[in-house]
Amino acid sequence: MELSIGEMALIAVAIVVLFGPDKLPQIARDLGAGVRKMRGAVEDIKTEIMKETDNPVSEIKREIEKVKDAAKDFNPMKDIEKDIITEPKTSNDPPKPKPVDDDTYEGPVSR
Repeated sequence: MELSIGEMALIAVAIVVLFGPDKLPQIARDLGAGVRKMRGAVEDIKTEIMKETDNPVSEIKREIEKVKDAAKDFNPMKDIEKDIITEPKTSNDPPKPKPVDDDTYEGPVSR
């Protein structure tokens, strides 16, 4: 909203005619205070919007960092080796023969 010099002069004359020259300083102070309050409110709104939009992003970044930290310590081969080493075969059953070595094995039956 741009005002030319003529428009501003017309507004000033209208204010002087409507309110009188003795109330002009009070009107200017009130107008300045109103503009300051509006600017403060706009800044507060901007700050709240930035907090709300930044908050999910920072939460996602924290979760990604947690996953990265957990992935650094993850070694699936270590778990497999531990299972193989710590769990010896406890079965007393003899090992099953392979189908090639088993004479009684008939294989799949077709019908």
